[in-house]
Amino acid sequence: MIWSVAFSLLGLLSLSIPVGIVLFLLGFGIDQFYSPFPLMRGLGQVVWSASNSSTLIAIPFFVLLGEILVRGGIAERTYASLDKWFSWLPGGLIHANIGTATMFSATSGSSVATAATVATVAMPQAEKLGYDPKLFSGAIAAGGTLGILIPPSINLIVYGFLTETSIPRLFLAGLIPGLLMALVFMLVTAVLCTLRPSLGGVSRSFSWGERFASLIQLLPIMLLFVAVIGSIYAGWATPTESAAVGVAIALAIAAANRGVSLQMMRDSLLGTVRITAMIMLVITGAYFLNFTLASAGLGRDLQDLLTGLNLSPFGTLLVVIGLYIVLGFFIETLSLMVATIPIVVPIMAGLGFDKVWFGILMIVLVEMALITPPVGLNLYVVQGARKSGKFSDVMLGTIPFVAVMLAMVAMLVLVPELALYLPDHF
Repeated sequence: MIWSVAFSLLGLLSLSIPVGIVLFLLGFGIDQFYSPFPLMRGLGQVVWSASNSSTLIAIPFFVLLGEILVRGGIAERTYASLDKWFSWLPGGLIHANIGTATMFSATSGSSVATAATVATVAMPQAEKLGYDPKLFSGAIAAGGTLGILIPPSINLIVYGFLTETSIPRLFLAGLIPGLLMALVFMLVTAVLCTLRPSLGGVSRSFSWGERFASLIQLLPIMLLFVAVIGSIYAGWATPTESAAVGVAIALAIAAANRGVSLQMMRDSLLGTVRITAMIMLVITGAYFLNFTLASAGLGRDLQDLLTGLNLSPFGTLLVVIGLYIVLGFFIETLSLMVATIPIVVPIMAGLGFDKVWFGILMIVLVEMALITPPVGLNLYVVQGARKSGKFSDVMLGTIPFVAVMLAMVAMLVLVPELALYLPDHF
């Protein structure tokens, strides 16, 4: 059953059927061919249970928060300010790409939205200033992945919901690895542009007066981050309530910048509805699929398979890491998470691994799926913003950053405190 389910999943996805529908179809198939019980009769209850949670209300709020930031003109100001501060480094604007992606990751929670925001603002500058299109676009795609690791993160909310893990602890756990990975992205960029100056485009410099004057453009994003994350850890608000507070502040910032209009609000709300509907379809489909898989005994079969390998807990962890890397080539990130979490996480927790730590490890592995072909969503987002050039350029440009992610996976395995220090001490 394990192999038939796996090949059926890949086969249906290859037909370009929406992921949420694929998950429901697999559940129907398991009900028909592998279960002696009429599991279809539980469909209504399972779908209702999957969607009847106040925790999930945070998802549309964080999506709307990102939409307002993108459409309210805040991205351009943030990018221009970071450009003035990072222009002296080897690679100049590429560091501004990563820095802007990091700041928007700390407010948006969506990798695709982050990549789209930075790509829209940055791409017009690439050709004009002579940057290498591969590294420039690859840095944007990779920087966008930080949106699902640096809090607040929609994917961490989904992980916490599915595994009954504290979302505030997950948010804290993702902070150090996310910021460290952003710094290493910039370090790798600086090294590459030092070794090959032609990659970094035209060198520019700004006066200290211009730099300090631009800081006012960063204050709104910093204020928003402190309000959203600070309210959670001060005990003033739940993640859902803090997301609502974030939306209100984002609207106020956009209004102060004269970025609010009826068209902007319409586009933001429609974008939120589309993205939230997609996420909820995937979550409910995954819940039904996991219900049928558990009822048909797949979890037990998978556990027997892993046990039959006679591996140590560390060896089993390496197998799971390899599994996520391979599946990430073919399955979209959120779908990969919700389809595997109910099966994999109980096994890993049973082997003694901390669920918070494993959640961060999984997110880093899933981040790679965003920038590895053929399904890497951020690759398509950045290529769409380029409007010209080869798609392979974007793929090649992400290779150094994929290497950084693999290094982060190794560091999390060897030094779990990278993820657990903040949750355990605050």
